[in-house]
Amino acid sequence: MSLQESGQMYLESIYVLSRKSDAVRAVDVCDYMGYSKPSVSRAMGLLRQGGFITVDGDGFITLTDEGREVAEKMYERHTLLTALLMRLGVEEAVAAEDACKIEHNLSDQSFAAIKRYIEHI
Repeated sequence: MSLQESGQMYLESIYVLSRKSDAVRAVDVCDYMGYSKPSVSRAMGLLRQGGFITVDGDGFITLTDEGREVAEKMYERHTLLTALLMRLGVEEAVAAEDACKIEHNLSDQSFAAIKRYIEHI
């Protein structure tokens, strides 16, 4: 299943939340992303159907291997691009917002080149 930007954002958010706590529920995703419960519930259903997450009987969300792979990729892109923009003099809030826009549309080849360049400098 191919993920759109919104699905990638949800997975990244679940990943960030799971790094802070072992127990992630839909309400945590709502609070973190600022989305309504119905929107998050629909997204969780789609991610579950796509095999990106599992949800146990108590409502706890776990990333599958495939979901974790996507989430870690987005998180790496977000953090690296945010840091790069901040190095260039962009304010942190603006850098994070812009990195979020870029991370979903940047090719793997271009990201790898940016990553190599940053590691080189």
